[in-house]
Amino acid sequence: MSHKADAVFVPLNIAVLTVSDTRTLETDTSGQLFVDRLTAAGHRLAARVLLKDDLYRIRAQVATWIADDEIQVVLITGGTGFTGRDSTPEAVACLFDKQVDGFGELFRQISVADIGTSTIQSRALAGLSNGTLVCCLPGSTNACRTAWDGILAEQLDARHRPCNFVAHLKPVAPCESRG
Repeated sequence: MSHKADAVFVPLNIAVLTVSDTRTLETDTSGQLFVDRLTAAGHRLAARVLLKDDLYRIRAQVATWIADDEIQVVLITGGTGFTGRDSTPEAVACLFDKQVDGFGELFRQISVADIGTSTIQSRALAGLSNGTLVCCLPGSTNACRTAWDGILAEQLDARHRPCNFVAHLKPVAPCESRG
């Protein structure tokens, strides 16, 4: 339930990271979906990066963004499966000050309608680090759509009641897009 009558919208600075061994920025439909959705909602794209599935490069990029005073949210798509190269959860979980346990649980719950019991193979997770919300999602465009439409659109909107993540994020001034 959403009660937006008295609150004001707060545009957030959001970075998008795609983890893929096969995609390029031109073929990255999942990262592009996040860019399109977040800008349409009134948020700002603070950075967009595509990295190969390498635990240490992923960790380094996310740690850099967490330390950046301008970035409030990091959306990661890819690297959450069970193949040998999938390492996004291992790369970022150690960076969390607090894990948002309900994020992965809710993502899997709403994914059942689309993919049935295959949702148990999703290692989607989220956490808070230095006032930055970090969300790790599967690489499929449909999974990103499910996450944005079913969770992120409301939880990144200061008007959503009874609660949202905006109050937990570091306050920042607007930023320009950067890579």
